[in-house]
Amino acid sequence: MTKAPATTVFSRARGLRSRRGAAALGAVVVSAFALSACEKPTPVAQITVDDRTASAEAQCYDDGKDISNEELESCISERAEKSITVDSGDRVRIGVEPEIADNGWVLFVDGRPVTSQPSKHTYVTYSGDQFFDAQSQPGQPPVQSDKAKVGIVEIDDEGNYKGAWSFDLKRKQY
Repeated sequence: MTKAPATTVFSRARGLRSRRGAAALGAVVVSAFALSACEKPTPVAQITVDDRTASAEAQCYDDGKDISNEELESCISERAEKSITVDSGDRVRIGVEPEIADNGWVLFVDGRPVTSQPSKHTYVTYSGDQFFDAQSQPGQPPVQSDKAKVGIVEIDDEGNYKGAWSFDLKRKQY
């Protein structure tokens, strides 16, 4: 008669350790695969009015590489994914992440630049009313609009475009 091998607490624990080790290794491999499939998020820009904030990732961004004029125009003409309502007299705060500010950025309203020089600040405040002054004929008073498309374009010191974000601003209706 053959006797079954004696099992001890130590031999059973060794089996459990190897199974736990295999499970842990499997979890690491699955996690690494899942992370490699994810895209790196783009820098975020945001617009804040009172206690409301709209944040958006870039519509155009290639991890800091240059973007062509054609690609930029195509991105800016796309519909903005985020919108926010602005009341008369509200302050509109534009915020960008430091990596955007390091290069510099220009604010556009309905395709027109608001500033002539890129800003290196992460935070700038504007009067909300100025976003709704539509282009008028020379010598005529500005025409008020009910909406405005705001574009934030990251641009480096050489004038190369790096990214674009856009938002729709809507004038509060009473």
